[in-house]
Amino acid sequence: MKLKQLFVIVLINLFAAAITGCAHVAAWERGYLAKPQMAIDPHPLQNHIQLHNYSSREAAASTHSADGGGGCGCY
Repeated sequence: MKLKQLFVIVLINLFAAAITGCAHVAAWERGYLAKPQMAIDPHPLQNHIQLHNYSSREAAASTHSADGGGGCGCY
């Protein structure tokens, strides 16, 4: 009985935390949210190229390829 009550309380708290993340965005505020500065990754291509260059210089396998690096590790 105690475990079931604890589960229900945790479930209610998770639901309450998830629902507070939802917000209505007014039409005039959508322009601000659409700017590149508001993106999580404002320069995805540049970051991907830098990650590729860094991972090719490391001696371990990266997340983007199964091959090892083999470079000297310096810039």
